[in-house]
Amino acid sequence: MLGSLSEADDALQEAWLRASRAGTEGVENLGGWLTTVVARVCLNMLRSRDHRREDPLDPLVSDPIMGPESGSDPVQEAELADSVGHAMLVVLDTLAPAERLAFVLHDMFAVPFDDIAPMIERSAAATRQLAGRARRRVKGGGAVPAADLARQREVVDAFLAATRGGNFDALVSLLHPGVVLRADKAVIPTPEPIRVSGAHAVAKGAMAAVERAQFTGVALVDGAVGLAMARHGRLALVLAFTITDGHITEIEVIAEPPHLRRLALAVLDA
Repeated sequence: MLGSLSEADDALQEAWLRASRAGTEGVENLGGWLTTVVARVCLNMLRSRDHRREDPLDPLVSDPIMGPESGSDPVQEAELADSVGHAMLVVLDTLAPAERLAFVLHDMFAVPFDDIAPMIERSAAATRQLAGRARRRVKGGGAVPAADLARQREVVDAFLAATRGGNFDALVSLLHPGVVLRADKAVIPTPEPIRVSGAHAVAKGAMAAVERAQFTGVALVDGAVGLAMARHGRLALVLAFTITDGHITEIEVIAEPPHLRRLALAVLDA
């Protein structure tokens, strides 16, 4: 629900405190009651997170892995992202809190809409609509032919694998000699956007992001195959690629919150 082990711990502790204060005597369905308590705590945390979206992100270069506010284990966070799916965490972060809760509880945990509805103070029918809307966002559209997506994914998967593995030569082989990388001002602490040209220069820059790549996964970005990074289950950075004849000719690195919110992100089918 939250995409972050540290926040999940906080949510469970808060739910435990509420249960301790309220007592459970006379509760016939303890599992359902606790699910409701935890879900409402998560909903409040998601709404609070939404209210803070306008706050600028820390520069990613000075914070390549988890961010200064995290006390959690980066390895455990990476394992969580792998188990849930990086793209799923990224797309969930684009949903409104009520949409996210309805979708996660129903589609991932098979909680009936009649049980979810009181948690978000909606009717069962409205809750079903919220989950359906979220499901369409998660799956995305099908404007790009499947064959083209498959070819794009092959290149992007190879780019991510080479970056995670620190394989400089493999990266260079994927890049067009005249490749251009553009990064907005939120990616690195510079007054102006960055522009890097040439396969070796771009590959060298990618080598500096080896640890960050552990929190990055393949996703649909505006209908094409790209990469998205989620820190603590929150969308932090997107790489959009232009691929021609099997080589990457352009990379756009996006981290500015207003631009991220305009992107259409979806989970790419396996």
